[in-house]
Amino acid sequence: MHKQFEYQSVLASYISDFIHMKEATGCNFLRGKWILNEIDQFFLKNNIHEPVITRELVLTWHKTRLNDSPSTLYSKYSILNQLARYMSRQGCDCFIPRLPDARRSRCNFTPYIFTHNQIDELLQSSDMLQMYDRHMSNALFCVPVVLRLLYSTGLRVSEALSIKNTDVKLEKGYIHIHKTKNSSERLVPINDSLRGVLQQYISYRNRMPVQGVDLRNSFFFIKSDGTYCNAKSVYSCFRKLLAGCGIPYVGNHHGPRVHDLRHTFAVHAMVQMAHNNQDLYSSLPVISACLGHKSLIATEQYVRLTGEMYPELINQCSPINAFLYPRI
Repeated sequence: MHKQFEYQSVLASYISDFIHMKEATGCNFLRGKWILNEIDQFFLKNNIHEPVITRELVLTWHKTRLNDSPSTLYSKYSILNQLARYMSRQGCDCFIPRLPDARRSRCNFTPYIFTHNQIDELLQSSDMLQMYDRHMSNALFCVPVVLRLLYSTGLRVSEALSIKNTDVKLEKGYIHIHKTKNSSERLVPINDSLRGVLQQYISYRNRMPVQGVDLRNSFFFIKSDGTYCNAKSVYSCFRKLLAGCGIPYVGNHHGPRVHDLRHTFAVHAMVQMAHNNQDLYSSLPVISACLGHKSLIATEQYVRLTGEMYPELINQCSPINAFLYPRI
């Protein structure tokens, strides 16, 4: 076995046999080996001498995984679950840990909501992006428009970058989104300010000496060399903007992310509706339609986020929903 995977704990023989069984079925088990190496090290550091997986050990191990994302923790629990089952079949009575609820883990994630000042600074800084070499396959040309579109409409970045020229109906005031997460097409309204930004972008883009940029089925957002603008290019520029604006990037799935512009749109839209004396829960169907959610359940989290950030608006919820926000 590779020296990186020389298991030395009391579980070493079980782990080795378990890996052999997995690889015998043709399974690419490299990630599983790393996870098992972590479990092996846990048993070593805690001086565990009995070859058994107990409930108490699983709980103790879980407390050491504070920096793991929900998806990573799910993967590790899956391997631990399989190892415990294998050992039980070999006559070692082990505790079989349950896999964490992936949906519940995602719900526990708290999006980063930008302030209005941070949004203004990000957008203004995006207008000042400059090239530092002659590398033309960059997204500096379209990033300022993409960010404004994401914040103004709540689109996912994948949805925005999939837009074709024929989908943009400036004269009618909407964009037709075909490629969506829920496979459900929708029309996204655009306000007068965004319409002006898009018109300006089209004007300058069509002057580029690149053939076919204005064809109906060409992608709306392109790089400086006329090629398709991918999400990676937008992410790269966004990270630079965060640093330039002094907005700390936590990382490890805690953002701020480009996707948080979508969450910020929802919260800011609800605040605006509340200031216009609209009930927050009455506003849900409107926000839900803009975001492309299939049900209101996915949109309800924004009422909670809005209530946490703007507690003075809680009184504008329907009386029937008042129990959701207990008095403190």
